[in-house]
Amino acid sequence: MSQIKIFDTTLRDGEQSPGVNLNQLEKLEIAKQLERFGVDRMEAGFPASSKGDFNAVKTIAETIKETSVTGLARAVKSDVDACWEALKGAEDPCLHIFLATSPIHMTYKLKKSPQQVIDTAVDMVTYAKRKFSQVEWSAEDASRSDLDFLAQIIERVIDAGATVINLPDTVGYATPLEYGNMFRYIKETVPNIDRAQLSCHCHNDLGMAVANSIAAVENGATQIEGTINGIGERAGNAALEEIAVALKIRSDHYPYTTDLKLNEIKRTSDLVTKLTGMYVQANKAVIGRNAFAHESGIHQDGVLKNAATYEIITPEMVGVNSNTLFLGKHSGRHAFKDKVEELGYELSDEKLKEAFNLFKLLTDRKKEVTDDDLFTILMEIQTDTSKVDKYQLEMFQVQYGTANIPTATVVLQNPDGESVQTACTGQGSVEALYKTLDALIKENLQLVDYQLNSVGRGKDALAESHVQLVINGEPMNGRGSAQDVIEASANAFLNAVNRYIIQQKATKEKQAVK
Repeated sequence: MSQIKIFDTTLRDGEQSPGVNLNQLEKLEIAKQLERFGVDRMEAGFPASSKGDFNAVKTIAETIKETSVTGLARAVKSDVDACWEALKGAEDPCLHIFLATSPIHMTYKLKKSPQQVIDTAVDMVTYAKRKFSQVEWSAEDASRSDLDFLAQIIERVIDAGATVINLPDTVGYATPLEYGNMFRYIKETVPNIDRAQLSCHCHNDLGMAVANSIAAVENGATQIEGTINGIGERAGNAALEEIAVALKIRSDHYPYTTDLKLNEIKRTSDLVTKLTGMYVQANKAVIGRNAFAHESGIHQDGVLKNAATYEIITPEMVGVNSNTLFLGKHSGRHAFKDKVEELGYELSDEKLKEAFNLFKLLTDRKKEVTDDDLFTILMEIQTDTSKVDKYQLEMFQVQYGTANIPTATVVLQNPDGESVQTACTGQGSVEALYKTLDALIKENLQLVDYQLNSVGRGKDALAESHVQLVINGEPMNGRGSAQDVIEASANAFLNAVNRYIIQQKATKEKQAVK
């Protein structure tokens, strides 16, 4: 069985998904879970793109010990330098440098001749190799590049010190046959290809990212790049959980293994879903909530007699367990702490106390508290950046009925510590609530997206809301949970505003230091 390395780019390519905006704590939580999941390398971000991304990559690099941490760079010296400064504290730092090689990209985007592209690639890999022992070079839009030119530039960058060669299907254009043939051609044509690993990176514009990735492996690739839940730009990237399970279930056909811990798939998927606000569709392969649901009577009968009749993947394989009561209203702090540690979280004493108090409040209102409920509480506690200098909801009331005009009354404490209140009407209860919050908040706000979901099932399930606001021209995500859907909606709205305020405060403090 050949060993295939897994390169996760959820924190870089995945975060480029429209509407996704992760802060440093959220990125760190995802990075820790990716380490538990067993990925070989994680792309933590694009350090040169912003100070926030630089700091997030630096924090991840200094925290993660079992997984190699990578930063993305354009073929520009300042990008390489920024990556080194962010990654030099990592156990196994790696640079990922890219340059387009397709005729359309070289002509219209780079405005460079093929020879100029080769010279730039060689110069930048040579420069990067002075700092990094591990350098991955990507031929952007490789699947639409001339194969002879591709072979020529790959040979040159390997001589310059590249240790990994990535051939991405950047726009999701290739078919599995075409993509596999490209890898075979490079494997057979480039004389020094044995000195570097071959990596694949597929986008899902035509729905073939997973199939293309496997085709690449069948033709010589030893590393697969992708994201959790397949998130990413446009139609997303190859979904790593689908690839991992496909290789496992069809090991009779695919003689390849990975170091991924498949029973961490659900937790990893749930974490990315909650923090990005990008929900997984019910019928998604491997991890969708319908993946193990059987509506047809014939299917139900078969599964009851023998699960293998219709289930080729067991729920337990991917970490889907029954959500039975794990703790009750009489459970003590010690039992709660043990459960938190069992779920893989490390909380400070202050945050543990806060989480326990929220748990006790939930047990007063909810008959059964599940792992998913606790997971939601812990995520909110662990990724909360500040308790001061922000808007806090003191009281709200919504009057709604078929014969009444929906009216919301809200009392807020603003960042200056003042209590402010007002009331507004709307076409519905959420609109009335959001108009009232907007009236009390001095920032210029525009609601772009609003989503509401339940955590688990049942009439007493927690509600979880995600919003995207444009705040003073800057997109910002927010999330909130509560047993009441209106309260969850209010929490999500304020969370987005407070994230903006905290971000602006941090920016001002850095400018003052300078």
